[in-house]
Amino acid sequence: MAKNTPRTPPRHVETSSGIPVDEVYGAERLEDFDAEAQLGTPGEYPFTRGIQKTMYRGRLWTMRQYAGMGDAEESNRRYKFLLSQGTKGLSVAFDLPTQIGYDSDSPLALGEVGKVGVAIDSMEDMERLFEGIRLDEISTSMTINATASILLALYVAVAKRQGADTKKLSGTVQNDILKEYIARGTYIYPVKHAMRLVTDIFAWAEKETPEWNTISISGYHMREAGCTAVQEVAFTLADGMTYVQAAIDAGLEVDTFAPRLSFFFNAHNNLLEEVAKFRAARRMWARLMREHFGATNPRSWMLRFHTQTAGSTLTAQQPENNIVRTTVQALAAVLGGTQSLHTNGFDEALALPTEHAARIALRTQQVLAHESGVADTVDPLAGSYFVETLTNEIEERADEYLTTIARFDLGGQYGMLRAIEQGYVQREIQNAAYVYQRAVDDKKAVVVGINDFVTEETRAVPIQKIDEELERRQVERVTALRVRRDAEAHATALRGVEDAAQSGENVMPRIVGAVEAYATVGEIADVLRGVFGEYRESVVV
Repeated sequence: MAKNTPRTPPRHVETSSGIPVDEVYGAERLEDFDAEAQLGTPGEYPFTRGIQKTMYRGRLWTMRQYAGMGDAEESNRRYKFLLSQGTKGLSVAFDLPTQIGYDSDSPLALGEVGKVGVAIDSMEDMERLFEGIRLDEISTSMTINATASILLALYVAVAKRQGADTKKLSGTVQNDILKEYIARGTYIYPVKHAMRLVTDIFAWAEKETPEWNTISISGYHMREAGCTAVQEVAFTLADGMTYVQAAIDAGLEVDTFAPRLSFFFNAHNNLLEEVAKFRAARRMWARLMREHFGATNPRSWMLRFHTQTAGSTLTAQQPENNIVRTTVQALAAVLGGTQSLHTNGFDEALALPTEHAARIALRTQQVLAHESGVADTVDPLAGSYFVETLTNEIEERADEYLTTIARFDLGGQYGMLRAIEQGYVQREIQNAAYVYQRAVDDKKAVVVGINDFVTEETRAVPIQKIDEELERRQVERVTALRVRRDAEAHATALRGVEDAAQSGENVMPRIVGAVEAYATVGEIADVLRGVFGEYRESVVV
């Protein structure tokens, strides 16, 4: 007989949030689990199992592909390509100058025009961006924050030019300024004034674009900056609570705006932790809206969210491996009940995605939807001893963060603002990123092709290149626009924006009037800078 070989001691395993993972899970782990209260029925409070009774059996998630490059014509061509390949919703990426309120001919925009998204200076650009695309027939998501009020106004103005009923426009404007101060950096104005613009959009859109999602409260960028799954849930919901309270303080009834709130999460590599994260976030938001804010409309309790696969996990080495990573991440989003999904191109660690990479990314969603069977039943992992335990654990740990953040409050229910101002949230994310990087450096966390399974062989991957001439042409366009527009109407419209900003009236009607008078993004942002000032970041140590 062969001798029994000694077994290797079981290795210690943790999720990305530091939650210990046991070898096996059984019923004893859920002894106190109240299925009716914690799990419920799909489409009913607390929405752990999804916000729709039939979920994907009734309608598949919206397959979006985030795109924007160079100028409006180039981006328009990519949108039409994606629509021809089966995309059901557009997602617009704007270049850095547009995001922070500078026109393409600004000295501060030099070298950045059209580089990480599309350059939009005026209504003429917005019309070119959507040429041949009916805005009342498509859902559009716009990743824009500090200048969200201006880009939404441009979108609505173009829709009106097309003859569309603006009350039927469908889409989302990100409009989440708090995560810019935390993790991303494309802010313009001091926090108080930036929050005022957010709530002005809420109030205006309720009447003018009632089908439009007025904010996409984003954990995605905090996760890209290095936070854990637990932190992503906690900090995103804390931001959400801050927006809700700000809107209430601005005189809005919670049930008038809460049904149009949406969220934006990251889908990362740890499949089951990500599924549990989405389920926990839905349950927590339902409880917060009903019990903390007193919302009575069930739609106000629903956490509706878009997901994007994790750009930070993509590697320039062995880039084809990114197709597998993206597939796992997309599967987590679908199993977790996302309402829409963007899958990254495998070449995005190198450049903006080529059409080839974008098609593979879209096909990944289509294979999941139509070939894998995961959309055939609602919340197929419900009742799993491990998934339910992990969902509970993420909720418990995220609640602990919310309790800590609440201690920053001085009585105005704005604990998250002070937590951001004092650097607490930023430090927590920085520490999590450091811990993960140490794990990679020590090979406690394996990244295939980076610290293990490395190959010496390299193969060139074709990448998307932005024509340098696009910047020159874009500068010429905006310069020519300034000459031929009606100078008096333009000046009057900008004075209207300034008056509204100073008086406290809702700025959105005046901004719509300004873009219709061909005021540029940079000009409107400059007027608001003149009234509000600019935010200066303090160093976080």
